[in-house]
Amino acid sequence: MSDVTKDTNGNILADGDSVTLIKDLKVKGSGGVTLKRGTLVKNIRLTGDPDEIEANVEKVRGLVLRTEFVKKA
Repeated sequence: MSDVTKDTNGNILADGDSVTLIKDLKVKGSGGVTLKRGTLVKNIRLTGDPDEIEANVEKVRGLVLRTEFVKKA
């Protein structure tokens, strides 16, 4: 199975996991919202792409995050 979704440290991610951001991220199309490093993102959903996950954050719904910017919490 080559389509395993992993975080920046190589830990395998699954639906419902919580992740922490490792970098400040500006969210495009959100009116200038920036997600700060260390933000906890709960209850992620895997997509068909092993490099991306979907998540809901306090200010942004339906956000797609690159797995290179998250680590398993």
